Amino acid sequence: MIDLHTHSLLSDGELVPSELARRAYVKGYHIIGISDHADLTNFERVAASILKITRDEYWGIKIVPGIELTHVPACMIKKVIEKVRKMGISYVIVHGETITEPVEEGTNRAAIEAECDILAHPGLIKEEDVKLAAEKGVLLEISARKGHSLGNGRVASLSKKYGAKLIFGSDTHSPSDLADENFAKKVVIGAGLLEDDFYNMQKNAEELVKKRNYELQCR
Repeated sequence: MIDLHTHSLLSDGELVPSELARRAYVKGYHIIGISDHADLTNFERVAASILKITRDEYWGIKIVPGIELTHVPACMIKKVIEKVRKMGISYVIVHGETITEPVEEGTNRAAIEAECDILAHPGLIKEEDVKLAAEKGVLLEISARKGHSLGNGRVASLSKKYGAKLIFGSDTHSPSDLADENFAKKVVIGAGLLEDDFYNMQKNAEELVKKRNYELQCR
C-alpha cells in the first residue's frame, strides 16, 4: 500500500509524524507520504519539519516528504511550488476545488499549469482542465475522505476520457482514516473504476516517488 496524502500534527492531523508512519506500517503500508497543509504563512516551517523525519526508513516503511498547498491564491501557486521544491520537498499536492469548501475558482487550472504533482479532490473539475492534466502528467486524486469524495465519479470518468493519470489518496487526518488495500479498492470501484485501476494508481504513486527522489539526488 502506498498513500501520499496524509496529515500529521504539523497541520491539522492528530498524530506526530512518527506515530502516523508506525500506524501506516502496521496497516501494511510500504510507502507513506506526509503532506501537511501549508500556505504562504507556514510552508517554510512545515517543509523543514517534515524533512527532519523523512527519507529514512522506520520499521521498514519509507516516509516521503510532501506538502499540500491549501487555499493559496491561484495567482501565487506556481511561485510557492517552486519555493517548496527548492527546499527539498519530494512532491507537491495542491488542495483542489472540492465542492465542500470555498476554494477559489481557478485553483484547479492554476495548479495544473504550475505542474504540481497531485491535484487533490478537484471536485467538479472542468473537462479542459482534465485534458491539460493528462498533457502535463499531473495526477488527479480519487479521494477517500468524506465530502471530498463526492466528486470522484466525475474525476474518474473524465480521466478515462482524456487519459489523465489517477492516484488514490486517503487524506488521512486521524488513525481511523488510514485506508488498507481492501478499503482503498472499494473507494476506487465506488468511483466507477475497476480493481486494476487501483493497482495502476499505486504504480503511478510509486513512479512519482522514484522520479522525484532521483531528481533530488541529481541536484
